[in-house]
Amino acid sequence: MRKFVASLWLSALTLGATGTALAAQPEDWQYRFQPAATAIMEQIQWFEAYTLWFIVPITILVMALLAWVIVRYRASANPEPSRTSHNTLIEVIWTLGPVLVLLFLAIPSFQLLTAQYTPEEEPEITIKATGVQWYWDYEYQGEDEDSSVSFTSLMLQEGDRESTGKEDTSSYPRLLAVDNEVVVPVDTTVRLLITASDVIHAFAMPAFGVKVDAVPGRINETWFKAEREGLYYGQCSELCGKDHAYMPIAIRVVSRDQYSQWLDAAADDLQGANRALMAAVESDKDEEKVAAAE
Repeated sequence: MRKFVASLWLSALTLGATGTALAAQPEDWQYRFQPAATAIMEQIQWFEAYTLWFIVPITILVMALLAWVIVRYRASANPEPSRTSHNTLIEVIWTLGPVLVLLFLAIPSFQLLTAQYTPEEEPEITIKATGVQWYWDYEYQGEDEDSSVSFTSLMLQEGDRESTGKEDTSSYPRLLAVDNEVVVPVDTTVRLLITASDVIHAFAMPAFGVKVDAVPGRINETWFKAEREGLYYGQCSELCGKDHAYMPIAIRVVSRDQYSQWLDAAADDLQGANRALMAAVESDKDEEKVAAAE
C-alpha cells in the first residue's frame, strides 16, 4: 500500500515537472513539499500523507466533543451539574484508542527512521561538507590525493551572473544560486560527512529528505541517492548569525559520464570544469526540446 501511494505521488510530481532535468527550489505560495528526488523523500511524503488520515479525524472528533459539551452542559441547560467522578468504559476507550493510534504511527515512523540511517548499498562517493559563517566548504574524499577536489561554495552575487553564465534566474534563483555547486552522479549512493568550523549550522536539502546539524568538533553522517538529474537547492537551517539566510546549498545531479568528466577536470581547473558541465547540461536540454518537438 505504501509503495502504491508513493508511486501515485511520484507520478503526479513527474507530470507537473517540465523536462527530465529538475530545478527543485522554493516557489511562491508553495504549501507542499518540493518534488522528491530520492526514495527517502518519497517515503517522507507518503508518511506525511499517512499521518493526516489520523490527525484530521482526531481533530474533528475533539472539536465535535468540545462543541457538544459546551452546548449540552452549559449552565442554562444543565443547572444542576453531574457529580460523576469516573466511568470505566470511557477510561478504557480513551486509553486504548491513543495507544492504537500511536502504534499505527510508530511502526512506519521507525521504518522510515531506519531507512534514513541505513543506505541500501555501500556509498560510492564521500563528500565532507563544512559549515562556515557564512558559506560551505566541500571536500571530495578519495584514495588518490592528487585528484581530490575541494572548494568553497558562496552565494552567487547578482553582479557575477554574467561572468558565471548564470543569468537565468529560473534555474539560478536569487539568494539560492551559488558560484560552485556540489556535483554528483545520478543513481549513486553518496555519503555526506557534515561538520562546522565555528558555530552550529544545519545542512538541509528538502528534495533529498536530508536535514542534519553541522556541529563544530563533531562529524554527523548521512547519505542520499538522487534518482533524477537536475539542480537542487537547500539552505542552512540552523540560526548561525547575521548572514544565516545567505548560505544556500546547491547540488547538481548529472549523468555518470558527465560527473566523471567534471571530476577529472575539476582537480586542476574547477571553474573550467563547471563551465564545461553547464554547457553539456544545456546541450542535453536543447536536444530534449528538439526531440520533444519532433
